[in-house]
Amino acid sequence: MEQPTSLKGLDLRAEIDRLRKERNAVILAHYYQKPEIQDLADFVGDSLDLSRKAQATDADVIAFCGVRFMAETAKILSPEKTVILPDMDAGCSLEDSCPPEQFAAFRAQHPDAIALTYINCSAAVKGLSDVIVTSSSAEKILSQIPADQKIIFGPDRNLGGYLARKTGRDLILWPGVCIVHEAFSETELLKLKAQHPGAPVAAHPECPAVILDHADYVGSTRGILEFAMAMPGDTLIVATEPHIIHQMEKALPGKTFIGAPGADGNCNCNICPYMALNTMEKLYVALRDLTPRIEIEEDLRLRAKKSLDAMLAMAGGSVGQGDLGPAKVTGD
Repeated sequence: MEQPTSLKGLDLRAEIDRLRKERNAVILAHYYQKPEIQDLADFVGDSLDLSRKAQATDADVIAFCGVRFMAETAKILSPEKTVILPDMDAGCSLEDSCPPEQFAAFRAQHPDAIALTYINCSAAVKGLSDVIVTSSSAEKILSQIPADQKIIFGPDRNLGGYLARKTGRDLILWPGVCIVHEAFSETELLKLKAQHPGAPVAAHPECPAVILDHADYVGSTRGILEFAMAMPGDTLIVATEPHIIHQMEKALPGKTFIGAPGADGNCNCNICPYMALNTMEKLYVALRDLTPRIEIEEDLRLRAKKSLDAMLAMAGGSVGQGDLGPAKVTGD
């Protein structure tokens, strides 16, 4: 999707607010979005809870400032609502690493295994899965599955490996990775820790094991935010996509948050290129034209919803306790 070029002089914030009211729209923003998008959203958080918050509103339109699989999840849960994504090219390296036809063939090679699949996947892969998990619900769901049951876990091998090490379960891992979290450098992280002795490290479990081994806290984005709020010190090193630091700085202006570096010694290489495709201009155009729209064939939607429903049934109220984003008042 090309960047709009005819919006010069437009007060984008005011126009987005006008269209939000005219369209009866709710604007959702993931923690990895640019600060200006986070600040105008009705809700900021992680993908699943954003979809559930939108499901609970009387909005006719969901504008999902995130990536495609997140908007698909919103459509799966709210088929009657119009779901738009500012840029349809906003994909996900984990989703891309797991094409549905290859995942189906992988499942066929392990006929005795059930598939626990991380929510960072396409609707088609959700439809091929038994239970969807989030980073905060996966361990609770694993604990309910008999120890002798074979389990496929995909698409993130780092998250799957972390769960296997923590629970002692033998998981059959799909070999996908998140390009953002894979970019963190152990050497550069150790240099940063030396520069800030005593500063804890909070890391997302999508990071490689060599990064998680140095973390004082491992958890989802919301879990990392909660750790930041509870920690006694004044400095935190953050090993996840650095735009989450915007929420930390808003909530805790007296503390210092440092993005963990990549191999080049800075955190810029860890900005998600897919999340960055969404802009204020594209959000305005999407609300104006109600396109690009997320459309999912009904049979696939129901199959994908079945795996999401299985997660909600098994994890109950714990789903999202480390993933839930706080409701925000528009304009804060």
